[in-house]
Amino acid sequence: MSERTILHVDMDAFFASVEVLDQPELRGKPVIVGGTPEERGVVAAASYEARKYGIHSAMSAYRAKKLCPHAIFIRPRRDRYVEISDRIFDIFYAYTPLVEPISIDEAFLDVTGSRGLFGEAAEIGRTIKRRIREEIGLVASIGLAPNKFLAKLASDLDKPDGFKIIEAGEAEALLAGLPVSRLWGVGKVTQKTLAGLGIIKVKDLLAYPKDKLESHLGSYTQTLLELARGIDDRPVVTETESKSIGAETTFAKDIADAETLCATLDRLIDRVAKSLRKENLLAHTVNIKARYPDFTTVTRAKTLPAATCSTRKIQQSARELFFERLGRKGRALRLIGVSVSNLVLRGEESDDLFPDTSKQQAEQVDRLLDELQTKYGSRVIRRGAVEPKRKKDDSE
Repeated sequence: MSERTILHVDMDAFFASVEVLDQPELRGKPVIVGGTPEERGVVAAASYEARKYGIHSAMSAYRAKKLCPHAIFIRPRRDRYVEISDRIFDIFYAYTPLVEPISIDEAFLDVTGSRGLFGEAAEIGRTIKRRIREEIGLVASIGLAPNKFLAKLASDLDKPDGFKIIEAGEAEALLAGLPVSRLWGVGKVTQKTLAGLGIIKVKDLLAYPKDKLESHLGSYTQTLLELARGIDDRPVVTETESKSIGAETTFAKDIADAETLCATLDRLIDRVAKSLRKENLLAHTVNIKARYPDFTTVTRAKTLPAATCSTRKIQQSARELFFERLGRKGRALRLIGVSVSNLVLRGEESDDLFPDTSKQQAEQVDRLLDELQTKYGSRVIRRGAVEPKRKKDDSE
């Protein structure tokens, strides 16, 4: 291995596995966590038994029911998943302080400096995997490699219940036969563009003339070619290192009215999103903070499917947290705040190289509003609010 050693730990079918852990009678059955077919819900997670029927996350529950009529649908229990996730991350931190959470059930660990204490990286990885199984009762797939890209690729290639090592010297040969969709930054649109050039596998990408590739992919070409050779110099970034941008306000008098609280939240979101765009950053996570009159402080967070600087997307997530996750039950607040975290530079990490037209238009609207508000003041023009489905508790 090279000097740096990175683990990528990914819990197998996490939400569904937690439900099976708590209800052993579900073991071996097709379990789907998410909305119900009757309510036109969406699949949040599916057990491997359910995946055999072609069921996957983000699929409509109605479609999932058609594919597997005997599937067992279970509503998500976010608090329980967070509780289990905290126990898993405690195991991570027992071996290294360099932990980069990707989501509630996935993380990168830099164990380069841990080898003197706990043995070689492979031994550390297998110990973490064993402890998760024995102490919590769940199964993790782990990839070990000299960088983050290869470590994640390794865990993806050996699921479920996998443990795969990719050595630096074997990376390029291994990658050559894989589809280009395995490379970070290659989404469906980019994959289609590359296919039009005859580029299906990674080896096709490496064989294609670089100058012609640049005419289609622009400045990202060099990064993509480096990934195709297994090169990725990005460090593991811990939560304490991860920058955040936020804004909050303390009220002169405690406020219980949901409309007033949301109007305040929207103003704070405008400031935060504008700061993101000014610094050319994208955020993976949206957080809200609420403080009650007795000074009890509650925070809630949501990790987005893709990093964003969109005011509308941050607003949608923040309002979802406020109405569905805060548990305010009509109580007054003395403080409310919003922040974004797990930030990356624009262009550093993307689901797809070519954003769709609607996304581009939304960005243009955001930047136009930024310019107008800078010139004429924030009260002259502002965007309308997003109204999510509310829980009765939060509006009373």
